[in-house]
Amino acid sequence: MKWILILITVSLWEISQCQYEEDTLWWLSYMQNQFYNYDSFYEEDRTPSSQDCPLECDCPPSFPTAMYCDSRNLKHLPYVPSRMKYVYFQNNQISSVQDDAFENATGLMWVVLNDNQIGSEKIGGKVFSKLKNLERLYLDSNNLSRVPSSLPRSLRELHLSSNLLGRLPSNALEGLENLTALHLHDNQIQDVGGVFKWLKSLVILDLSNNNLRKVPDGLPTSLQQIYLEFNHLSTIPDEYFRALPNIQYVRLSHNQLTNDGIPSNPFNTTSLLELDLSYNNLQRIPPVNTNLEHFYLQGNQITEFSIGSFCKSVDIINFSRIQVLRLDGNIIQQNDIPPDTPLCLRQASLIDI
Repeated sequence: MKWILILITVSLWEISQCQYEEDTLWWLSYMQNQFYNYDSFYEEDRTPSSQDCPLECDCPPSFPTAMYCDSRNLKHLPYVPSRMKYVYFQNNQISSVQDDAFENATGLMWVVLNDNQIGSEKIGGKVFSKLKNLERLYLDSNNLSRVPSSLPRSLRELHLSSNLLGRLPSNALEGLENLTALHLHDNQIQDVGGVFKWLKSLVILDLSNNNLRKVPDGLPTSLQQIYLEFNHLSTIPDEYFRALPNIQYVRLSHNQLTNDGIPSNPFNTTSLLELDLSYNNLQRIPPVNTNLEHFYLQGNQITEFSIGSFCKSVDIINFSRIQVLRLDGNIIQQNDIPPDTPLCLRQASLIDI
């Protein structure tokens, strides 16, 4: 009887120990599970749900305000969630943008619609007017025959290259006083009138590869870079660039400029650093300011090298800051360079003849 009681007591003790160990393991498991559930809840709280992202697009959690819908063979604009600030629709087959396309996402800052099939008659007249924070609008490589209307004042970059623009009405860019970059290259523009007078903050203007026969009028004094290559320009008005006190880069290559069409001193502006007159019909080197650093004249018909084009006088203080001078593809020869040229062009690292 005594042995039976001892065996029962030992058995009860072992059972109790097993239950205690199981309780301990269960408690640890519970704590781990609670920590995991809390972490999951926290992640869901701080990461926007992907349920509002259109199936045909990508909305990466690492960039919750961007929606990527490029190169998806889209024919229509998908729904844009309200949290989006950057939307990418380039390289699709989109042909229209209706007034309500961005009705739900008025906080958009970037809208990228280049390389589509959008025509001016299929773009809503007020589709962009509600986007009060819009800074960059990309509409390159479409079928636009006019600048979209009612663009917001917040716009800083407007990309309209490779479209069907022919003439720019004087009010086409009205109200865009914050615009700093305007890209209009590769169109069919013949006349710009006074369309640029509204652009008080413009820094970059690209009108290359169009059908311009005269340089644009009424450019803002803020302008620093102007690209006019591949047009039909034959003359430059006197004092034209002196009216642009901040101009630094001027490209006029591949035009029809001659010395007769250039006044005596059109490029004598202290701010100008780079001037490209290559592939025109020049026979002489036009005079430039001594502050000019890069001068491109290749592919003309220049027959003489005049020190006076670079330096009115040469001494310790007066000399040209030219660093690169290209005269290759002209009639001039190496032995046509005057012997005192190194005194004037003492900072030149490249003179290509």
